[in-house]
Amino acid sequence: MKVLSYRILLRKEPEGGYTVIVPSLPGCVTYGDTIEEAIEMAKEAIELYIESLKEHGEEIPTEEGTLEYSIAVEAYA
Repeated sequence: MKVLSYRILLRKEPEGGYTVIVPSLPGCVTYGDTIEEAIEMAKEAIELYIESLKEHGEEIPTEEGTLEYSIAVEAYA
């Protein structure tokens, strides 16, 4: 069995909890009330997403060769 790693983005929601997005897996979004729960939910969502791809004979995206940068810009909001 191969171990795959995916970046997740957690966004704190105004009403509470965290929305989780998996950038490399389009449409793979989940939610948790706490950071810990959000991370667990993300793991489950990724596993189900990959399982669905396998069942449909589709390619499983990886993050190999992906570079990540954070850019700060000034904005007048």
